[in-house]
Amino acid sequence: MDAEPLERAAQAVTDAASTAAEAIDRAIDDATGMPDPGDVESFTHDGACLVAETYGDRAAPRTFVLVHGIGMGRKVFGDLVTHLEPHGLVVAIDQPGYGEAPEPPRTPTMERTADLVAAYLRHLDRGPVVLLGHSMGTQVVTEVAVRHPAAVDRLVLVAPTVDRRHRHALSQLARLGVDLLGESPKVLLLGAREYLRASPNLRRKMRAMLTHTPERSYPRVPAPTLVVRGETDRVSPRAWCEEVAAAIPRSETFEVAGHGHETLIRDAAPTADALLRWLSTPA
Repeated sequence: MDAEPLERAAQAVTDAASTAAEAIDRAIDDATGMPDPGDVESFTHDGACLVAETYGDRAAPRTFVLVHGIGMGRKVFGDLVTHLEPHGLVVAIDQPGYGEAPEPPRTPTMERTADLVAAYLRHLDRGPVVLLGHSMGTQVVTEVAVRHPAAVDRLVLVAPTVDRRHRHALSQLARLGVDLLGESPKVLLLGAREYLRASPNLRRKMRAMLTHTPERSYPRVPAPTLVVRGETDRVSPRAWCEEVAAAIPRSETFEVAGHGHETLIRDAAPTADALLRWLSTPA
């Protein structure tokens, strides 16, 4: 039997599936108000690869770098990018194995991911940046600030994890499930897409998050830090966030009324406004 027609048919199916996936991706972007695409680049260091998307004027003096949480990707920052872009260059990152970044041979620790982000910041060559992490991303950016202090001007921890009293996978998943009850369709749609992308080795990624102990690093953070949480956040309770802020030498706190763990995805305006006010005050 001639294999060529079968190969052509298989390729046609693959091409059609790829086209359909791209169309669905664009539809989700349109439905959730994603900004126009920025400049995308891949960066590899020590065997791991991240993907970064840059928005705004490269002549701007200030640079914001955004690092997502577990199961997420750079596209969940679309609303925040829109609010920050008038105030500086904005770079949103896919960590290894998330979003469009390829799966690494081994799931990196928070410290190794921090070293990758720091290497990218040196490559970016923008000087010290405003480094923002959400959820698990706060663990990564905390390690960047401690291990590579010259790279960070200001640090922003939104919904920091992991509460040391609930450092168990089932506890974290249960709290996130309760937090998502009644969330907006925008949060659920973006979250579902990104979790599907991040699903390979998700158990190992969760283990890397849970075995990291950020409370050991907080007292060594030299950068001025803003700790942000949503008022109804079950994953990052108020007591834990107060403990985080108390441990960091130069920190302030801000609580977003009526929001939960995904406050940056649901509506980034309150956090962006608080961040810009904080940046306008002396360090």
